[in-house]
Amino acid sequence: MNMPPKKEQKRKKNDSSIKAKNPLKLYFNSDTQNAIVQFQVLKEKKKKDKIYVDEILPAFEKLVENLINIHKFSGLHDSYEDLKNDCVNFLFETIEKFDANRGTNAFSYFNVVAKNWLIIRTKQKSQKIKKNVSLDEPGNLLSYEKDIIEEHCSLPSQDSILDNFHSAEATIKILYEIREKVRTENELSCINSIITIFENIEEVDLLNKNAILLYMRELSGLTPKQLTTTMQTVKKHYKKIKLEESRMEA
Repeated sequence: MNMPPKKEQKRKKNDSSIKAKNPLKLYFNSDTQNAIVQFQVLKEKKKKDKIYVDEILPAFEKLVENLINIHKFSGLHDSYEDLKNDCVNFLFETIEKFDANRGTNAFSYFNVVAKNWLIIRTKQKSQKIKKNVSLDEPGNLLSYEKDIIEEHCSLPSQDSILDNFHSAEATIKILYEIREKVRTENELSCINSIITIFENIEEVDLLNKNAILLYMRELSGLTPKQLTTTMQTVKKHYKKIKLEESRMEA
């Protein structure tokens, strides 16, 4: 049996050692940075979406997951997935701010951005918890506190949607009512994307929040920030309609 030269054996050993010491290469490497630079210069939306989903999003998700787990950021937050997805969406919004010409490594840049965002969000959550009113004793709530709680009620969770799958038609009816109430083009694009998803609900992966957000961005043509803003209006209309229905039933 011919043995490989000793130098080649040594080089292979060193290569594997380097790889072991650099686990970042597995998910955020020079290819990721090149994809980010390419994303910035592309003009066609479909190509930008594809390169983001295929090459950038997985790296962002892993980066955020590591930061949350290492620094225990999820302790004060209700949902690990919501925290992760919100941070990843924030990184998406900052892609255009990254400047490779300054010599900054993309991993270092987005690592700092994500960590700072998580620190700020966790501090805000901590302050909010300290100010929260206990809902275990609603009789002790003041009238204005009840109004605040009512005002901030939101759409049902994904679990609630799944548990009440048979009520999809009723939900679609409400969505069409909301469409008659929205005023801006962005709000109209947002509600139209939601209606499309509900009308094709059997083909949609309701358990994958990232998929839902991508569907909505693709259908509406809105940025994550625009979607967040317009969804607040949609939620208020939904809450108002549901409240009116409950009063009529009573």
